[in-house]
Amino acid sequence: MELLSTPKNIEINNITCDSFRISWAMDKGDLERVTHYFIDLNKKENKNSNKFKHRDVPTKLVAKAVPLPMTVRGHWFLSPRTEYSVAVQTAVKQSDGEYLVSGWSETVEFCTGDYAKEHLAQLQEKAELIAGRMLRFSVFYRNQHKEYFQHVRMHCGNVMKPSLKDNSGSHGSPTSGMLHGIFFSCNTEFNTGQPPQDSPYGRYRFQIPAQRLFNPNTNLYFADFYCMYTAYHYVVLVLAPKGSSGDLFCRERLPQLDISSNKFLTCCAEDGELVYRHAQDSILEVIYTEPVDLSLGVLGEISGHQLMSLSTANAKKDPSCKTCNISVGR
Repeated sequence: MELLSTPKNIEINNITCDSFRISWAMDKGDLERVTHYFIDLNKKENKNSNKFKHRDVPTKLVAKAVPLPMTVRGHWFLSPRTEYSVAVQTAVKQSDGEYLVSGWSETVEFCTGDYAKEHLAQLQEKAELIAGRMLRFSVFYRNQHKEYFQHVRMHCGNVMKPSLKDNSGSHGSPTSGMLHGIFFSCNTEFNTGQPPQDSPYGRYRFQIPAQRLFNPNTNLYFADFYCMYTAYHYVVLVLAPKGSSGDLFCRERLPQLDISSNKFLTCCAEDGELVYRHAQDSILEVIYTEPVDLSLGVLGEISGHQLMSLSTANAKKDPSCKTCNISVGR
């Protein structure tokens, strides 16, 4: 049987977090003969790769020949925001069950995308299931080491500046390494109604009245839901003043929440004043996208311990947890 031509001019497009479209050129004489495509997909390992997804295991895909371009989809072998290399081979299945194959094409590299809004909406639905009842609170707070606040006072004009979000949480989160903000907490102890006296981030705590960061002129977005091999879960929310650069970033990428009616963090007018509530059963990580002046709140030292084991800095999500994972790339 006449040999098959080697596929050439590989093109990759329509890339998502767990799919891509691929096409290539073949000789005209091969178009009617080819019965199968072989696709060799390999993850490019680097220092930022997702260590939880089939490390160093190449994926060989066999597909019946279809008109090109064809879509390759599979959350079990594609991770979001990950670099891959791909090569293709065409084949004719013969009467004896063996394949006549072409040579391998050149290798092409591409990077998968982040979670889209519909993926984040699925995460949000899962997070809502375990959010629990809402508890009142009155302040947002941020714990850091003494040196951090000294630096803010001496070198930043007493203003905390937004910094780039790290890679903690879901690997496909569109905020990781992209959104600038300042992390705050708001969880309270159910028996006291006050912030806990322990923290993984430092013994010094800045507290600011909730209305300074969260009010009707603020938009609220759902950003992530994850755990770190623990029973408790984290929900990441973004607070962005309307019309700010952070607001514009989130509007394109994240599901927006109704500030007065959602399962995680609310701001409601009651008897002429703003009342704030947070979900009891999730640890909320709130990103505020704008600078914050220390003069707007108070700084003090907590009496509890620094629980380093609870730190989420660059924490990787547990990909096996059924509570906080969805059926797309982890």
